[in-house]
Order: sequence, then structure tokens, then C-alpha cells
Amino acid sequence: MAILPYGRQTIEDDDIAAVVEALKGDFLTTGPTVEAFETAFAETVGARHAVACANGTAALHLAMLALKVQPGEAVIAPSITFLATANCARYVDAEVVFADVDPDSGLMTPETLAQALERVGERKLRAVLPVHLRGDAVNLPELATLAGDAGAVLVEDAPHALGTTMSYGNVAERVGDVRHSAMATFSFHPVKTIATGEGGMVTTNDPALAERLRMMRTHGMVRPEGADPWWYEMPEPGFNYRLPDILCALGLSQLAKLPRFAARRRALAKAYDEALAPLAPAVRIATRPAWSDPVLHLMCVLIDFEAAGTTRRAVVEALRERGVGTQVHYIPVHRQPYYRDRYGELELPGAEAWYARCLSLPLYPGMADGDVAHVAESLREVLGL
Repeated sequence: MAILPYGRQTIEDDDIAAVVEALKGDFLTTGPTVEAFETAFAETVGARHAVACANGTAALHLAMLALKVQPGEAVIAPSITFLATANCARYVDAEVVFADVDPDSGLMTPETLAQALERVGERKLRAVLPVHLRGDAVNLPELATLAGDAGAVLVEDAPHALGTTMSYGNVAERVGDVRHSAMATFSFHPVKTIATGEGGMVTTNDPALAERLRMMRTHGMVRPEGADPWWYEMPEPGFNYRLPDILCALGLSQLAKLPRFAARRRALAKAYDEALAPLAPAVRIATRPAWSDPVLHLMCVLIDFEAAGTTRRAVVEALRERGVGTQVHYIPVHRQPYYRDRYGELELPGAEAWYARCLSLPLYPGMADGDVAHVAESLREVLGL
């Protein structure tokens, strides 16, 4: 039986042709297609600068390096996220302060950030890393105000939210336009909205940060103006976090399809709203903030498995028998052995409540119109509703 995965790339003939053209060109890496992808991406999200890199984790690491976060300083990250959001702080020997999340949306909120700020202690707080979980945007203006009052900046962890728009008051904004943050990071992993295989991007409106991002993704090398053409210098060690032209060619082709991909994801999300409504309150779609018009990367539902007389594992296995793949986003990062050993046991009830109930259902542009109904009916059968 074919399985509907929770996410999947959409690669078409013109994407393949774009990669083939790059393969036949003069540059497989560090060539003109990289800059072309960066320029197009910046225009798409409304930022002044975009810096391509190897993957979304590299994007977060580069953001910490660009800010010159120092050992022992503090970075706040939500516990409901992928490991990389917290790990990027540890890569520069900073300390992670975990923020709780809203139990029904999984998002960092002004309230949970305020609680985390109280636990920073005497450490210098450098950055706050809110995650646009599933594709829904956090309350950027209020989070930015709290972070700024504490002497820190926002770095948006936005791999889920390419194409998402939001309206704070009457102002229309796009995730990645970095109006409220120093930088926003993206991923082009195959299950994301556009795919390059592996790949990442950092957007910023600060030319100095953009310059430093580019330096640190290429070993820390600079070429002084007027120097010999072969000359380079390394003021400090950087990393080989470049994204090859081959993958940027795929990224350019995929980026041109973002409006179509976004429309399809929104249509599927609306279909889920209708198909899952009869299963309430046993099954509820994760809460979406009023200001956010998301291009959802994940279709997260919340299920009270105990009240349903079952376990999440039993539901996952029974759905798979019916051809429906699922995933869990995410195990609270503060539970990971490394972080428990470092910071001890933490009480983050919102994160625990989210994790206990969350399940991600299939959502990707290649799904057929009838797939959503099949997923909903399978879920109804498995839960005995």
C-alpha cells in the first residue's frame, strides 16, 4: 500500500532541467546562480539581503556568528522546535534558556518569553529565537519589544513559514522581511515549502550583518580592496557553509512556483478544516493566531489520546496500516539528555501539554483532492468516533 507521507517535495521537469543546465555550466559552486537565488529570495520575502548557505542549521549558526554571540551569554529558544534552534547557541558556547509555549498553538508568546527572561539571571542576553511553528507567525512586535527592553534582538527561525503573511494592526507583512528582527533563517529541506535537497538562507536588512554572514560561510575569508587578485585574509575562522550553484538552480526554479505551492497548501489546509470539524473536540487543529495567514508546512492536530482510550503509538501504527503517514513535531528540546544534564529538569507545562497531544498529518502540494478526506476518515475510524 502506498503511504501518504506527512511531507514531500514536488519536483517537476523544469526543476530537473534547471539543474541539468547548471551542471552543464561553468560553475558548479560559488558561481552566479548563487547570487541570482539570493536576489530572487530577498525580493520574494521583502528583505534587503539574503545569504544562501548549506542548510537551515547552518543558517542559525551563521546568525549567531554574525551577531558575535560570546561564550557564556544567553540565547532564548522555545522548547517546541527542532534541535537546531537550541544547538546553534551551543555551537558558539552560549547558554540556552528554554521558553515555554502556548499549549494549543505550540508558539512562543509574550507571556512565555517574559517567563524565560526571568530565568536568564545575571547572564547577558544576546538573542531571542522565536519559531514560526507549522507556518504560523508568532507575535513579532511584542516579542521584539520584550527582547529589545532586555538588550537582545530577535532572530526568527522561519523554515516552516516561507510564504506566510501576517497583519499586526493594519500593516501587511511577510515572514522574512525582518521588520522586527535582526535576521530570519530558512531551510530548503525536501519537506519544506520549496526544496533544494539541503539548503538554507538568512535574510537581513543590515548590510553589515549580511557582509559578516557571507564572510563566515566561506571560512572567514576576506579579500581586501586593492590587494593582489589571489590574496585573501582570515580575520577569524569561519566555516564552509556554501550552497552550490547546482542546488541554487533548483532553488530558483522552485521559488518561481511558490505562489502555486502556497495556494495549494492553503487549499489543503481549508479542506482539513472542513474534514476534521466533525471529529471535534476529540481532534482539534492547532490554534492559529488571528494575525497570521500561514502557508502551512505542517498540519498539526491535537488529540487527547488518554481520553480516547488509546496511545499515540497505536494511532500512528493504525493510520499507517491505512496508508496515512504521520510525524510528531516536536519532542520538547529541554527533555533531551544533553540539555537535561546541562540545565536540570525544567517545568514547561505548555510544551509538555503540546507534545502530549500533537500529531502531524500529511500536507504537501502533490496530495490529491481526495487524500484529505481519506486521512480524516482514517483518523475517525482509528479513534472510534
